[in-house]
Amino acid sequence: MFTKAESQSEAAVKASFIVAAEIAKSARPFTEGEFVKKCLLKVCDVICPDKKQTLLNVSLRRNTVAARACELATNLQEQLKEKGKDFMAYSLAADESSDTTDTAQLSIFIRGVDTKLSVTEELLGLKSMHGTTTGKEIFEEVSKCLNEMMLPWDKLVGLTTDGAPAMHGQKNGLVGRIREKMWENHAGELTVYHCIIHEEVLCGKALKAEHIMNTVTRVVTFIRAKGLNHRQFQSFLEELGSEYGDVPYHTEVRWLSRGKVLKRCFELREEICLFMESKGKDTTELRDKKFQCELAFLCDIVSHLDALKLQLQGRGLLEPSCASYFVRFSQRFADFEAQKCRFELLSNPFAVDVTSAPTNLQMELIELQCNDTLKSKYDSVGAAQFPQFLPDTLPQLRTQAAQMLSMFGSTYLCEQLFSLMKINKTPHRSRLTDEHLHSVLRISSAQSLTPEFDELASKKRCQVSGLDPGASK
Repeated sequence: MFTKAESQSEAAVKASFIVAAEIAKSARPFTEGEFVKKCLLKVCDVICPDKKQTLLNVSLRRNTVAARACELATNLQEQLKEKGKDFMAYSLAADESSDTTDTAQLSIFIRGVDTKLSVTEELLGLKSMHGTTTGKEIFEEVSKCLNEMMLPWDKLVGLTTDGAPAMHGQKNGLVGRIREKMWENHAGELTVYHCIIHEEVLCGKALKAEHIMNTVTRVVTFIRAKGLNHRQFQSFLEELGSEYGDVPYHTEVRWLSRGKVLKRCFELREEICLFMESKGKDTTELRDKKFQCELAFLCDIVSHLDALKLQLQGRGLLEPSCASYFVRFSQRFADFEAQKCRFELLSNPFAVDVTSAPTNLQMELIELQCNDTLKSKYDSVGAAQFPQFLPDTLPQLRTQAAQMLSMFGSTYLCEQLFSLMKINKTPHRSRLTDEHLHSVLRISSAQSLTPEFDELASKKRCQVSGLDPGASK
């Protein structure tokens, strides 16, 4: 009887942990736990009334859900710390943003590669900075994170930031201070990247084609802003038998619509001119051949940039492929160009010229390229998975692969975390503490790790009471 009661108590605690995790992931307030419990009890009355007491044992009070969230976050952090002991190499991505109460939040993500060449990509730490955010203070928080997680400096190989002076400064910024710290610890060279998405945006601004976009926006606004003009234009296209029934609307907020608007306007340039002329509008610029050539060029470039933006937004993205973009890209992406040989070693080691490879890798590279079995494996699994099949007899290539696989190409994960932060800490939840905010964001951003619900529940020594058991902290 006692064993059964203990088992039910542990199950109730596990259930409260599971619900708390879902509440955190959905960015809902901790008080939602009580609403969930009411719903469960209503369902229970209809489907399984004999199980009602079991559900009553599940504690979902606000304080309990908040405590569970903190414990879940601690469990994820401990798992990451344990995994970190096996990292051959790791890289960091760091960025800073302010929450709704104007508190600066520094997010630090880690991408580590273990001895099996498996990648772990998780939130290393989120630090609230209530004072200034100088390079020195940011470095101190990053250093504190690494020390808390017992991560050695000599395994740090890469750092990706947004390029702000406090981050990218070679002397007083985060980059300069980390390099100095690594030099003190006799660590290797730090590879630093300015977030590739930020670089791509800067390249896009270098096109100097505002006059084209302004003209197109003015035309589209004339057509779409007034309902009558919009309906008449749609009817006009139908009368002409155009395969396109409308032009999409563009605003600065909807940046992704820019490429679509340009493309449609170029395809409908003749129809648009005829419609504008029917309304007594001057179309001299629209019919100008030079303008149309510039519009065609901008249409293609912006379409490529929009596609690149989408490709760069996500997890697990490593390889930057920008060879087709020529507007200032050679300058902006010089840091990636410097690593070209190392990228090629990872993407296709069988096609690399051995003489161009680093000296310490040449003998192993020759052995690899002469191995038909490994070549067959590379052809079957692809470049992304192949490093996991490198044998222990090629230690230098394994280390090289681990270092390259650990690198971030962008601060996308930081930006994504800040989006989650804005969803969670709203003006209506401005009193959410830093501890609870950090716990919620660690849970909702977790990808490689999952909470150990059974272990967490077994550690609890719950005493089943009549009203609301399982609320022990």
